Amino acid sequence: MATGLPLPFLVSVSVPPGLANLDGLTREEVSLLGNPFLQATPKIQDKLLRFLNRHKYEFHAHLDAAALESQDDVIALLDRGARKVFVAPDALPQYADFGDRVLPVVGKPDLSAASKHGLLVKDFDLSASESGKFIQAAQSAKVKNLYLRPIDGTPLDKFIDAAHTANAIPILPSTGLTTDKSATGKLLISDVIAKYWNSDRQDGLVPTVVTNEAGVALGLAYSSEESILEAIKTQTGVYQSRKRGLWVKGATSGDTQELVRVGLDCDHDTLRFVVRQAGRFCHLPQFSCFGNLNGIPALEQTLVSRKKSAPKGSYTARLFSDEKLLRAKIMEEAEELCDAKTPQEVAFEAADLIYFALTKAIGSGASLADIEANLDAKSLKVTRRPGNAKGIWAEKVGIMSQGDVPKAPPAEQLADRRITMQRINSSKVSEAELLKALQRPSQKSPEAILKVVTPIIEDVRKNGDKALLSYTHKFEKATSLTSPVIKAPFPQELMKLDPETIKAIDTSYENIQKFHAAQKEDKPLQVETMPGVVCGRFSRPIERVGLYIPGGTAVLPSTALMLGVPAKVAGCKKLVLASPPRADGSITPEIVYVAHKVGAESIVLAGGAQAVAAMAYGTESVSKVDKILGPGNQFVTAAKMHVSNDTNAGVSIDMPAGPSEVLVIADKDANPAFVASDLLSQAEHGVDSQVILIAVDLTEQQLMAIDDEVHNQATALPRVDIVRGSIAHSVTVQVDTVQEAMRISNEYAPEHLILQIKDAAKSVDQVVNAGSVFIGEWTPESVGDYSAGVNHSLPTYGFAKQYSGVNLASFMKHITCSNLTAEGLRNVGSAVMQLAKVEELEAHRRAVEIRIKHMGGQ
Repeated sequence: MATGLPLPFLVSVSVPPGLANLDGLTREEVSLLGNPFLQATPKIQDKLLRFLNRHKYEFHAHLDAAALESQDDVIALLDRGARKVFVAPDALPQYADFGDRVLPVVGKPDLSAASKHGLLVKDFDLSASESGKFIQAAQSAKVKNLYLRPIDGTPLDKFIDAAHTANAIPILPSTGLTTDKSATGKLLISDVIAKYWNSDRQDGLVPTVVTNEAGVALGLAYSSEESILEAIKTQTGVYQSRKRGLWVKGATSGDTQELVRVGLDCDHDTLRFVVRQAGRFCHLPQFSCFGNLNGIPALEQTLVSRKKSAPKGSYTARLFSDEKLLRAKIMEEAEELCDAKTPQEVAFEAADLIYFALTKAIGSGASLADIEANLDAKSLKVTRRPGNAKGIWAEKVGIMSQGDVPKAPPAEQLADRRITMQRINSSKVSEAELLKALQRPSQKSPEAILKVVTPIIEDVRKNGDKALLSYTHKFEKATSLTSPVIKAPFPQELMKLDPETIKAIDTSYENIQKFHAAQKEDKPLQVETMPGVVCGRFSRPIERVGLYIPGGTAVLPSTALMLGVPAKVAGCKKLVLASPPRADGSITPEIVYVAHKVGAESIVLAGGAQAVAAMAYGTESVSKVDKILGPGNQFVTAAKMHVSNDTNAGVSIDMPAGPSEVLVIADKDANPAFVASDLLSQAEHGVDSQVILIAVDLTEQQLMAIDDEVHNQATALPRVDIVRGSIAHSVTVQVDTVQEAMRISNEYAPEHLILQIKDAAKSVDQVVNAGSVFIGEWTPESVGDYSAGVNHSLPTYGFAKQYSGVNLASFMKHITCSNLTAEGLRNVGSAVMQLAKVEELEAHRRAVEIRIKHMGGQ
């Protein structure tokens, strides 16, 4: 959709779907300017993506994404149409391929941090001495894409002048702008725009080109500061008549305008109003002052008119009312276009196809502007499709063999499409093709992740609390924090919870405690391997454990329970929790309450690699631990692996981890709604999660019933965008028998295995590889996540073939012992001495020989 050039300044607004500041510009007024500046954090990532998607990419949105640790999150913002995304300078190399779409952000006025494409300086203090030098340097350097964001309280008129001198784009807080002339202490938005326009007229008016949303020119008018203020305030077409003063379009004729966007041309001497026009703009009987429409816009106008009042029996009326006829014509014309050879034939057939395609669009309520908006949106994507054709169309032209497994497009391309899983029949593909379809979503290369986490780990190891706090300030924006740790006993005011939440946590605590207490060994092991030779094994708790509780998009007190309760049952002397704080520096009260119940020594207010490093090496405030347990993103996992391989850290970890996953085996007795709910309970974890359904001898009707439930339940979820992403690489596998289903499940080795089959308990004996098994229709995976008693910290990404989930033994170590009598040493001594001789370890041999000789001398 053509929206014109943006204005030469940005307007900083609150978290979307905010764009609503009652103490300044309203949501609608900011929307007209089309240049919002937003703060991106992991906690609002989902809201940001929904906001950008919902608004069809028409905003030239700029986002400060320095708080996002995941490269995927930044790329998702670019894919959704963000014009510029600002990241920390040390993260910039990851985005080298994206040119000036990704720029560095710094907190101090320093041009040395500028990339070749530009720079954002936030918290710019106009009164600071170094700011004047910076402005002069920027004026000389003429940095392209230089953005300045002021500290709170900066006089905006002076700030705009300074930014203009520095050839910079100012970021203005919407709370400091207004359309209300009576407001004090705020700058009229018309004054801001007027600072940038250039008028060579004696009356100071600026020519204003008026277009519709498709970019078609409707006419020319003039604007003044007064008229543009009124236009933005009322969101209507208001201009300055050279004869009559303010001119409200349609006030007398009824041909009104809804103002959609305001912009300036490249020379700043012409305004552009994008409007939705009711009726005509021109006083003559024609569409615009430049005449009537032609081409595709004219076709759209005709089809809209025909849809309202098509002559009975007309061809277009039939197309609007007969969906099958229209479908057949679209496919017919598409094939004729494919067969066309000469330029004339191609143009002729393309015109036919466009006619029928636009008829489909108008019939469904989509406009030409909507189509153009989607074309613009696709051009802004940085994640590219492989370009493969699908299914029968690929087979028809011979570019895909019958056995090929088509992959679903990326989630961001599915925003308006049915949420459905891929489907594959195990009997019709080879084993290799089946395994390819079941591949987990690819993760970043270990090398790329380590480049990010290693410097952070080293910084925290060397600089302790200072480095840890700086990363918390940077990534969590919790700049008010002065200490990275809360020590026990925890203040009651940090644990204020409603009674229902307390009861739920207490119930879960008791069940988890009972299950893990039952795992205790009754007594030490003792075995007499031969007369006089007794071998034993006894267990001891790991003394100091670090428990990582992720933050990100969800609060996870359940993970605190799953790690803290077995640690307490095991008898670990020191429990250190780590979890990212909120922006105000506080930790979620649920986690504090759990930490209190399990007797934690402290809570580290940090996440990511920095929290792992603090627990691995210790800091002035953070106690060093002997083992780190808990799930996290790729960066947390990489950090855990890194410190566990460092002998200086002397720390172990629970297991490698990947994105969450579930595999559901369902037969004809399964309830489709139950199956769908189990799939979605894991799909909502993250876009890199994967869910697998193995359908045992289900009919097409039964498969469709599950598909329908997946779509209908998913669209009602608040995290539907995340679900779209995970479902895009999830698969339904059709099999004939339960035995075949179990074979595939064991090869996949799921984190969660759900058996929604007849006599489910009888099939448990066939389970070889799985993190945790949920048996029967009344056992959803969520009971294991929270309150049943089993642990939800489980091996993912196929590691269930080698690792167990967290259990009591995860917090224990086993020590062996040997106790020999003289008779025992005589019995085993000859074997020991001979093997020591073979290995040429003479001291080993003599340690036995000396004792045996001593026995002989007694």
